[in-house]
Amino acid sequence: MLLLPATITAKEATAAQRLLTQAMKSEPDGPVVIDASNLSQFDSSALAVLLECHRAARAWGKGFTLRNAPPKLTALAKLYGVDVLLTPAPVVSAG
Repeated sequence: MLLLPATITAKEATAAQRLLTQAMKSEPDGPVVIDASNLSQFDSSALAVLLECHRAARAWGKGFTLRNAPPKLTALAKLYGVDVLLTPAPVVSAG
């Protein structure tokens, strides 16, 4: 599981994207899971970073899951119409 930094604004976005992409490449096979619980200061640049991570994961044939997104990030994603890409798929029980 990869952890987002506490701050992702336009100033930090490029560095955050570079570090996350590197970390994603070194993750073992399986879905990319990003934990956003540390994220406390952000703007729409954080969404751009997460969408690029989503795109890269899919390009590498991996799933993508965002966990513990702050409510304001979820609201921002919904406002921009990208909340579906960043919302974990519901768990379906086989039973």
